[in-house]
Amino acid sequence: MKKIFFFLTFFISTTLLAQNKLLTMEDAMVKNRSTLAVENLKQLQFVFGTTDYVYLKKIEGKEVWVKGNIKTAEAPFLTLEQLNDKLKTSNYGELKTMPAIQFNVSTDWILNANGNKIALNPVTNQTKELIKSTLADKTAVEESSAGFVAYVENNNLFVSSGFYGTKQVTKDGSANIVYAQSVHRDEFGISKGTFWSNNGKSLAYYRMDQSMVTDYPIIDWTTYPAVNKNIKYPMAGGQSHYVTVGIYNAIINSTTWIRTGIPTDQYLTNIAWSPDDKWLYIAVLNREQNHMKLNQYNANTGELTKTLFEEKDEKYVEPLVPLLFVKNKPDQFIWQSNRDGWNHLYLYNADGTLIKQLTKGNWEVLEVKGFDAKGENLFYTATEESPVTKNLYQLNLKTGQSKRVTTATGVHTAQVSTDGSAIIDAFSTTDNPRTILVTEIKTAKSKQLLQAANPIADYAMGKLSIFTIKNATGTDLYCRMFKPVNFDSTKKYPVIVYWYGGPHAQMILNGWNGGAGDYWFQYMAEHGYVVFTLDTRGSDNRGKAFEQTIFRRAGEAQMEDLMSGVDYLSSLSYVDKNNMGLFGWSYGGFMTTDFVLHHPGVFKAAVAGGPVMDWKYYEIMYGERYMDTPQENPDGYEATNLIKQAGKLKDKLLLIHGLQDPVVVQQHSVNFVKACVDAGVQVDYMIYPGHEHNVLGKDRAHLYQKVTDYFMNNLVR
Repeated sequence: MKKIFFFLTFFISTTLLAQNKLLTMEDAMVKNRSTLAVENLKQLQFVFGTTDYVYLKKIEGKEVWVKGNIKTAEAPFLTLEQLNDKLKTSNYGELKTMPAIQFNVSTDWILNANGNKIALNPVTNQTKELIKSTLADKTAVEESSAGFVAYVENNNLFVSSGFYGTKQVTKDGSANIVYAQSVHRDEFGISKGTFWSNNGKSLAYYRMDQSMVTDYPIIDWTTYPAVNKNIKYPMAGGQSHYVTVGIYNAIINSTTWIRTGIPTDQYLTNIAWSPDDKWLYIAVLNREQNHMKLNQYNANTGELTKTLFEEKDEKYVEPLVPLLFVKNKPDQFIWQSNRDGWNHLYLYNADGTLIKQLTKGNWEVLEVKGFDAKGENLFYTATEESPVTKNLYQLNLKTGQSKRVTTATGVHTAQVSTDGSAIIDAFSTTDNPRTILVTEIKTAKSKQLLQAANPIADYAMGKLSIFTIKNATGTDLYCRMFKPVNFDSTKKYPVIVYWYGGPHAQMILNGWNGGAGDYWFQYMAEHGYVVFTLDTRGSDNRGKAFEQTIFRRAGEAQMEDLMSGVDYLSSLSYVDKNNMGLFGWSYGGFMTTDFVLHHPGVFKAAVAGGPVMDWKYYEIMYGERYMDTPQENPDGYEATNLIKQAGKLKDKLLLIHGLQDPVVVQQHSVNFVKACVDAGVQVDYMIYPGHEHNVLGKDRAHLYQKVTDYFMNNLVR
């Protein structure tokens, strides 16, 4: 009995000690991506044409691909020795480590063999070279289905193939003339500059003339002495670049230019090919960003064939996703639009005639995941259940009926098998780090592949909750709160409010850690802080009207909403409303500075990272969408010019900026500091040399230690 009592006492004591471990800053900000990351299944995917899944697993210290399906147990599928045996007749040499392999794009396995991207036929063991190792260091490398490879070298576009050789497609590329790369500063969903046709023989590509755009200096401090490296940065109201689209025929070595016409500062977005490669589609948007035309061009002549339809909005239109042709129906396509106030799917005939709206409701379609084998059903993820959850749905294109495929409440990320009969479902909640299932859609039968353990279970954690409050207009605002470790409702606690408030960002999700990507909020909860976040109007996935409140007067609606949050916090008996701090980055840095200037005394200390201080110094594409030009909206730009209002600063404010920031250029914070000096106002300033708009890597722990120290030094605990 004494032995049992001793064992129980020892077990309980060690368990309590384990749960009282405290996070270090390195734990919270660096190890959250390594030893404290949530367990996952490495490179989990379906095998093309089957419902088998594969992933990399450590077996006896070696990485081995294992395979299984919903009906059969997992078993080793491919070892490094077996892979090398398949490659022994090739000229790529022996692989020393197991490479990443794509099993889900074709019957061939796609992998990197000692620097060469190849396709391996697993039956015959024949290989096909997709991209040579000699091209690995080139820019914008992309292969086609016909064996051609496009790449950029010395600012010019080249296309190479084993049969046709290497052709230099362009010759006038320079810092001013940019080919085959992303344009319009990566807005409108643009992430690349080359688009191979379905048959792989023609390449649509961007040409961007930015010779008329102002140079902006970015100093490289690592050289002796420091040197200036100019970038092109088109500021709001100034001259924009001129983008055109060419189509290169790799067979006949000829380029046709698409006649997109004028004005030259229009935006050419969302490029897509027709299934037969006869037509190229471009969503053409005017610089005012309130009128979009979906245009069809003849791929052989470059002539405009017709405008399929137009979308207009009194504030702005933002096309983000190219049209998607229905599988096995080349005469129909899917278009995504928020024309009815929410992002939904629309089915069109290829001639631009609307067949029907496929989805409808006060919720957002987030992503289309593909079709089933016959093309009768489409899969998409959406927020239909809640703005803070994400689920997968199956939609019958003929009947318009949809059904939810994922069942558990939470944030789901899904992969759909080639034939659409099964899914891999990875999801989390605030209490569940990650569950991975493979599910048969027809029967709803599931097999669990992983239940991840809580990676910070041994640490003291504050209680996390997600809830809503009403703002002044009666709109629900989602909030997240971490209460201090060992919370006592009879005590008073200081508060840290973290926010963003801008478009294309959502801070709060009913997923692991409440949507936060690191453990800093838990770190602060361990040190006795209430940590509060709210998604104000302007943030993502709440519909067009919710976002467009920022139009022409960025910050006003968000500050109103934050005051609703402050009122809520002040109503809590355990909140010390005289000891609150405010923190935001980028748009959130603008909002933080804006708030403390207009509402002095609410927060005792604030931190603004990478902050916009004057919207006329921000880029044309993003800035003019939400603010119009300074010439069109002088009152809005004047009201949001925080540099002119620096003299109103009463609270402690720390500004932080990456010294190489090409997004929110450093002139914003420098000019604000100068204005503070001129006004005799104290402000704190920290720079991060070598970092751009975000401070990443090991230095991120340094950044958050700086932020933490600032709050700890200025808020009474």
